[in-house]
Amino acid sequence: MDENTVFQNTTGESQQGFQIQPQQEADQTPPLPSPSRPFSLANIIKIVLGIVVLVVIGFVIFQFVLPLFSKSKNEKVTLTYWGLWEEPSVFQGIISDFEKENPNIKVEYSKMDKKQYRERLVTRINSNTGPDIFRFHNTWLLELSKYLLPMSSDVTTTDEFKKNFYPVTQQDLIKNGAIYGIPLEIDTLSLFINTQIFKDAGAQTPKSWDDFIKTAKTLTVKDEKGKIKTSGAAIGTYDNIVHAPDIISLLFVQNGVDLYNISATSQKASDSLEFYTSFAKGGGSVWDSTLDSSTLAFANGSLAMYFGYSWDIFTIQALNKNLPFQVVAVPYLPDRKMTIASYWTEGVSVKSKHQKEAMLLMKFLSKKETEQKLFTEQSKTRLFGEPYARVDLADSLKNNTIVYPFVSQGSIAKSSFFASDTDDNGLNQQMNAYLGNAVRSILENTSPESAVETLSKGVTQVLKQYGQ
Repeated sequence: MDENTVFQNTTGESQQGFQIQPQQEADQTPPLPSPSRPFSLANIIKIVLGIVVLVVIGFVIFQFVLPLFSKSKNEKVTLTYWGLWEEPSVFQGIISDFEKENPNIKVEYSKMDKKQYRERLVTRINSNTGPDIFRFHNTWLLELSKYLLPMSSDVTTTDEFKKNFYPVTQQDLIKNGAIYGIPLEIDTLSLFINTQIFKDAGAQTPKSWDDFIKTAKTLTVKDEKGKIKTSGAAIGTYDNIVHAPDIISLLFVQNGVDLYNISATSQKASDSLEFYTSFAKGGGSVWDSTLDSSTLAFANGSLAMYFGYSWDIFTIQALNKNLPFQVVAVPYLPDRKMTIASYWTEGVSVKSKHQKEAMLLMKFLSKKETEQKLFTEQSKTRLFGEPYARVDLADSLKNNTIVYPFVSQGSIAKSSFFASDTDDNGLNQQMNAYLGNAVRSILENTSPESAVETLSKGVTQVLKQYGQ
């Protein structure tokens, strides 16, 4: 149609006689719904359902989602932290500093009993009642790997860890590129010498094993019946030498024994055990199984040389605070300057319900300033704090003649599962049982080769038990 036609139709004057109905009739006839917008029951239902859905979503958001954000901002998270040596009062300053930086996190530190600690820890983690953060020995990763959460990159990267901590901690705590602990201390097997005995005999501190042999024999005093009155060195037996597993480990690693495959280096292991037991055999013996424990003998002044760790100093001084002694590096083979590390480290439970917050605490503990403050706090209650785990803090202890010898050997320390004083009732004690049997059998005239063969089989059996 053209414009005129349309106009004509709308005025009712077309040729077809189309006419507009009177207004009265239009008002009496209700308008029909528009065919393009049907007003049906289906549409009403859709509208109602839409409103219901919106109401439900709004209820969920206000009832459940928003409270989560509110909790994350306002509700405090409590971390449980299991330690072993330090009283809560020693850690309180460290914890307070952390809580000031993280006001929504509270830390509950507990000093645990060393006896059956590992078993209690595993039991509690398995029952979901364990700590968020806990201390463990550097040799326990085989036993605890499935309970430990790898450190996040926010705590430390592999490069940062290698820069800040000693090589032995890298070997112990980094597995498949993941870091499983942050050490707060390092300790190394060292040689304690009774300075009065050395002075009276005009003896020099031994640096090599050849020097050690000569000095030990020179300083050994026997009565007319051949009974040892003053021992030159506590070495050679097993049951009355406090750190026998560690001393034998020292010989093993210096002599190139592969602890995880002893049979592959069986001759080196045999030579090491033969050398060790020689100090308690024959007329030239410097030690025997009838003597007091090595710690007690050194404390009472009847032992010239004692192998020990920093914590032994507290025991020795408790027995004899006036004992004159000095701590020096252990003897070594030519081009094999090594010692043994035994230390404790902090880890995060894989079952922690507050892993993010636990990682924040681990990052705080790893700081240089935190270790310094912890050392200071520890030194308020005893002669010295735990030797620093961080490499960049070693030089600050150079003037401390008691502590520095332990950290000065940190860079040459190796780890061994033949470890004393862990009370683990697991890997360490199982390994030590086989090692003790080997030493005793040699002292009873079993050949070193035969003793090592039995030892090797035992070690392999234990390693298989822990998935190695």
